[in-house]
Amino acid sequence: MKRYINEQYLNLSAVASDHADQYANASPFPSIYFKNFFNPDILERVLEEFPDLAKKDAVRFDNPNEKKLGGKGEHPFGEETKKFMHFLNSQPFLEFLQQLTGIQETLIGDPYFVGGGLHEIKRGGLLKIHADFNKHPILKLDRRINALVYLNKDWNEEYGGHFELWDKTMTRCEKKILPEFNTLAIFSTTTFSYHGHPNPLECPEDRSRKSLALYYYSNGRPKEEVDQSLAQHSTIFKAREGHAGDEHVNNSTPRPNPVKQFIKDLIPPIFVKLMRR
Repeated sequence: MKRYINEQYLNLSAVASDHADQYANASPFPSIYFKNFFNPDILERVLEEFPDLAKKDAVRFDNPNEKKLGGKGEHPFGEETKKFMHFLNSQPFLEFLQQLTGIQETLIGDPYFVGGGLHEIKRGGLLKIHADFNKHPILKLDRRINALVYLNKDWNEEYGGHFELWDKTMTRCEKKILPEFNTLAIFSTTTFSYHGHPNPLECPEDRSRKSLALYYYSNGRPKEEVDQSLAQHSTIFKAREGHAGDEHVNNSTPRPNPVKQFIKDLIPPIFVKLMRR
């Protein structure tokens, strides 16, 4: 563990205990972020390995709700990235998240990184405000926590790309986090935890907004965390009140299916061709 965590946060149990109330009482929903949480030398190596996803076999989102790139599971991970991501799914980090968030059900990492892993947004890209899909499409577990690790060095405010947390009524942004290098953001995922990067990125053409996304699950969850009329739902996009740029935000935009993509990546091409006949 010492290899990955910055010295000031090495006692993860103490860090979780010290910040549990702050997490639980955060507005607009349980959340927190830490600066310089990880060993910067490790993140430097992860950043060096980060590929240009536009040149890879990546999942591409290009619609009014989102313009971004996502890696397909572990396939684009370099060796240091793989070790780091496995640490974030390990017992010590899961126990830290459990204690920090106060979630009673046992947290489980996602070994498939469905929808997670490497994320990249180029200039002009965005991710409108939304609530995440609430069930793991393969394991059928309940999605409870997101952890985002930002990898953007010398990131200026004018570039934008802030991670925004919005209230239930979609009338105001209550928290904005600059996606600076070695910033860790953690938040509870419910039907009502609206978040995103809603404004087009204004970084230079040769820069991009890079992050690692980890999702954590449990078998069961409190009923009040889910809109019971929706039960299992995919990503729910929401328009911001008073924002003219959100007139096209909707929930009907076709999106790449992470389950189909996962199966496609797993099965040899010859069988994929046979299945299409």
